[in-house]
Parts: sequence; C-alpha cells; structure tokens
Amino acid sequence: MKPLSLKQQTFLDFIRRFTLEQGQAPSYDEIMLGLGFASLGTVNWYVKTLEDSGHLVRLKGSNGKRALSTTQEHATSARLPLLGLIAAGEPIEALENAETIDVPPPFAHPDNFVLKVKGNSMIDEHIQDGDYIIVRKAPSARSGQIVVALINGEATLKYYYPKSDGVELHPRNPDFPIIQVNKKDHFAINGVLLYSFREY
Repeated sequence: MKPLSLKQQTFLDFIRRFTLEQGQAPSYDEIMLGLGFASLGTVNWYVKTLEDSGHLVRLKGSNGKRALSTTQEHATSARLPLLGLIAAGEPIEALENAETIDVPPPFAHPDNFVLKVKGNSMIDEHIQDGDYIIVRKAPSARSGQIVVALINGEATLKYYYPKSDGVELHPRNPDFPIIQVNKKDHFAINGVLLYSFREY
C-alpha cells in the first residue's frame, strides 16, 4: 500500500472513530460536516482515492453510502449475537441456543445485534427471505429509517413514518400493505437497521 498523506490519515481516522462511537460507519454528509469539507465531491474524491489505494472498502448492503470500512477493520474478524428470526406479523422468534455470526467489523458494537429475515416484504430494498440484518438497539428513529418495530407484541421490519395521528410502517413490496398504527396500539421501536447481508 502507498503511504498516506496527513489529510488521508485524518479521513480514515475519522471513519474509525465515528464507527467505534456510533456503532455504524458515517454517511458522506456526516464525513463532510465532521471534517469541515465544502462539498460532497471532496468526500467522494477521498473515498475513491483511498479505495483505489486499498485503504478503504465499500461494503455491499442496503445502506449504500454508509457502508464504509477501512481495510484494517475489514481484515479483522468480528461477531455479533444472532438473536432470532423476524417476520411480518409475528413475534421475534428467539433461537433455542444463543448463536453468534460473522459480520463486517465496522458493525461490531455492544449495541448491535443480528436477526434473520423471514418473508419478502422488503424485497425492493434488496432484503430477501433468509437474509441477515444488523440492527442497532434504539427506542426511537428518524422518519424514513428502516426499523424493527413491535406492534401489540408482533414484530416487523419496515420503513418508519410518524404521523400526527399515529405511525405508518411501509413495506418495499407492492404485494404487502402499509401498516397503520394508531394511538390505541401498543407500539415500540426495538432498533434501527444498519446493514443487510446474506450468506452463500
């Protein structure tokens, strides 16, 4: 590998520090703000340059530009607990024996866990039956994030859209309806999706 310039090292150090503190890699916007860049074009240039030189890896997954990993992290094995199976309209099905599963190292964080997906309600987001999802434990989410939600004790993986009179949970498959959650329902967010992957 080519030696890094001071600015390139600062760029990589920011990604490592952010990932360790937040449990996920930074988005391009967060890198731009965190390092004081004037435009996203500068972030793109650093990512491409460091990727070409072998210092940075863009991981494949549903979270796109948040899937950055330094090669030092990428080369190290990491594992997270596989807590169970999640399917629309059913409680999370806990596994009889606690298991762990290999994950990309940037997502190895005490607040993160893995679920296996049952069903195809999010197939247009490239999350298919049998895929694994990495979730960050969180009791709240921003509008438009994909969440693991509990509705009257039943779990689902959907896009989260809070409304004045309740919540809408949107699938990414036209064969599945939007779930309307009203104030009479017992609703809770268990976590926010960080990454999805499948094993071959």
